[in-house]
Amino acid sequence: MTHTHHTIDYVELAAPDIAAAKAFYSAAFGWEFTDYGPEYAGIRAAEGDGEVGGLTAASTPSPDGVLVLLWSDDLDATVRSVQDAGGTVTNGPYEFPGGRRFHFQDPAGNELGVYQTT
Repeated sequence: MTHTHHTIDYVELAAPDIAAAKAFYSAAFGWEFTDYGPEYAGIRAAEGDGEVGGLTAASTPSPDGVLVLLWSDDLDATVRSVQDAGGTVTNGPYEFPGGRRFHFQDPAGNELGVYQTT
């Protein structure tokens, strides 16, 4: 399996403030977006062809949402990038069989994870 640094396959994330969510993900991971109006922004694929997900306006993020896992070439640098962009590390980094991983919350409260294999 080929991994691509800081990418996901597709998921929609609740974002009560679309502009703030776009600013966070752009700063933390360099993501780019396609705007579809004030209530939805597509997350562009890293390869530049298509999208991998979207940000959807919501009054509050779902506490039972899907945990999206991102791949990282350098987990420690990704932790710093998330924190510098305003995210909060909620778990880890910690070891798991075959690698390391951490979980974080973005400024809207969505929880995601990032992992790296060893």
